[in-house]
Amino acid sequence: TQIITGLLLAAHYTADSALAFTSVSHTCRNVQYGWLLRNLHANGASFFFICVYLHIGRGLYYGSYLYKETWNTGVILLLTLMATGFVGYVLPWGQMSFWGATVITN
Repeated sequence: TQIITGLLLAAHYTADSALAFTSVSHTCRNVQYGWLLRNLHANGASFFFICVYLHIGRGLYYGSYLYKETWNTGVILLLTLMATGFVGYVLPWGQMSFWGATVITN
């Protein structure tokens, strides 16, 4: 879902930082089902991370942290997920940071 909605949203991306929020507004108002794409993309990422945190909580509850190699692999995967989110939405400068901030906060 994230890849498909991300590609469809990226089709309406503009490189001009002055038009950052205008392009998001255009997507929501003028693109057919653009509001749905934006909401699916934003809430899909949140739902994915909620599932990850529930999975970690389940592992803590059942004592899976005692399996060091497996637990450390999971920690590396979690750090990779967080780094991907940081590099994709927080790090870029220009319009992408405005666009990413809009997607994350809404």
